[in-house]
Amino acid sequence: MTSYTHKYLEKCRALVDAVSAQEEAILETAQLFSKSILTGRMVHVFGSGHSRIMVEEMWPRYGSFPGFNPIVELSLTFHNLVVGANGQRQAMFLENVPGLADQILRNFDLSQQDSALIISSSGCNVVPIEMAELFQAKGIKTIGLYSKSHSEASSSKRKDGKKLQDFCGIMLDSGAPVGDAMIEIENLETPVSPGSTVGSCMIINSIKAEVANLLTRAGKPPKVLTAGAVIGAEKATELFQGAYDEHAHRLARLYKSVGIKSYVSENQ
Repeated sequence: MTSYTHKYLEKCRALVDAVSAQEEAILETAQLFSKSILTGRMVHVFGSGHSRIMVEEMWPRYGSFPGFNPIVELSLTFHNLVVGANGQRQAMFLENVPGLADQILRNFDLSQQDSALIISSSGCNVVPIEMAELFQAKGIKTIGLYSKSHSEASSSKRKDGKKLQDFCGIMLDSGAPVGDAMIEIENLETPVSPGSTVGSCMIINSIKAEVANLLTRAGKPPKVLTAGAVIGAEKATELFQGAYDEHAHRLARLYKSVGIKSYVSENQ
C-alpha cells in the first residue's frame, strides 16, 4: 500500500514541474527586482495570513540579502494564539477591511524605481488586492504570486469582484490545487497537507538566485546572510552586520520624505 508520505511527495514533484514551466516569468521578475535594488531602492514584499511565510523566506534569512522590504502586519499574520485576543478570527476579518492597505503604505515614501511582490494564494482577499492596486497606481512594477487554480475557483471579497491578477503585470503560480490541500485520506471527508507554501517557496528562492546573479554580474554582489559553518564565524558576523546596515540605509530612504509632499500641498 502506497503511504501518504509517498503521495504527498509525488504531488510536490508536480509542483516542481509547475514552477519549472514559469522560468521565463521568473527571469523577467528578477530583472525588475534587480533594477530596483541597483538603483538603491527596494522591492516591497507583502502577504497576509500564511502568505507571510513567503515574505520572510525572501528576507531576512540565511541565503538572502538586502534589497527587499518585508511588509508584515502582525494584525494580519499573528496566528499562534489562534483564539482570544489577537486570534485568527480577527486576522481573517482584518485582511478584508477596505482601506487598510492604504494606511500601511502611508508609512513609506514610494518611488517608481521600486518594485513589489504581493503574495496571496487565492488572490481574493481585499488587503493584498488593494496593496497591488495602490502600487500599480503609483507606477510601481508589481508581481503577484498565487495559486491559479484556487483563485479561478474562488470569489473575490471585493465588491467589484476584482482579484490580485487584475493589478499585477506578472503572475506567478505556486501550482497548488483548489483548496490548497493535496492529499485525500481514506474515510476523511476533507483533504489535508497544503502545497502552496512548497510551490511558492520554490518560486521565491528561484527569484532570489536570479537576482543575486544579476547583481553580481552588475558588479554589485549582494551581502548574503551566511552561516559561520560555511565561511567562519568572523566572516559570517561581518556579513550579517553589513547586510543589516545596508537594509537600514535603504529603508531610511523610504522614510525620509514621508508626509512632506502632502504636508506642503495642504499648506500652500
